[in-house]
Amino acid sequence: MNRSRLAPGAGIVTVPGGLPVLRTAEGEFLRIDTGGTDPRELVARLTQGEGTHPDPAELGGLVAAFEEAGHAVTEPRRPPLTGRTVHLLGDPLLTEPLSRFAAAEGAEVHPATADDVAGLAGRRNTAVVWCLDSPVPDGLWDTADRLPSRHTAWLRCHREGAHTWIEPLASAPGDVTAAHVRRRRLAATAAHRELAAYWAGHRTSDTGPHPTEASAALIAALLTADLITWANGEPPRGAALPAHRRLRRMDLRDLTVTEHPVLPVPEVAPLPAPSARATA
Repeated sequence: MNRSRLAPGAGIVTVPGGLPVLRTAEGEFLRIDTGGTDPRELVARLTQGEGTHPDPAELGGLVAAFEEAGHAVTEPRRPPLTGRTVHLLGDPLLTEPLSRFAAAEGAEVHPATADDVAGLAGRRNTAVVWCLDSPVPDGLWDTADRLPSRHTAWLRCHREGAHTWIEPLASAPGDVTAAHVRRRRLAATAAHRELAAYWAGHRTSDTGPHPTEASAALIAALLTADLITWANGEPPRGAALPAHRRLRRMDLRDLTVTEHPVLPVPEVAPLPAPSARATA
């Protein structure tokens, strides 16, 4: 008989002279009324796992209450990216740690190339992640930007000087794409001509700093967290901004991460062609 046991993150705290207390996975403390059941018997039952004898009635009722509230589970926890496929492109110093982290969380990870991206559109439970240790050349991400409209997830990061930008997760029509981020950033700065020229390659050669092992691991961890959010289908508790509306900037010099809200740019109808009278 497969018996339930405490859910991951949950625990029972013994208060001297008082009733046992459940510490939930969210960090809340809840007093446990064990009735006529010895608290030690409840603790032993919820930490032993397998068993061959049915629970006494009162103990069984306590265990059932734990199960109904999600504080005890029968099945072992599955890694959050189980059943998801992640295709990685870009610079190895970023994709290699990300590959390890995503695989450790249950994802099936595959390397990919730019030529593969169009063929991945329409694959559900699939994410494409593109990591660059450089600015994004004009047009490089245009094909990938169309993935969310076909329900394939799209996640990316790139470096500009001492800053790495982790762009919002896009997994559905109407989510923020790389093109949206560019337009929003151009609109937010008075130096929009200079920024556009920088992106277009009119700049001196790159002087770094490149991600170190520590900063690359942090970038990979943040990207993995976004993939887990995508797999869960809901924002994590306490998240200030949802992953599909959050632009993050990491300063590679001190590993400071700041978050900025970003919205998609609505489509704008083209201006009507001038009439013959107007041009006469």
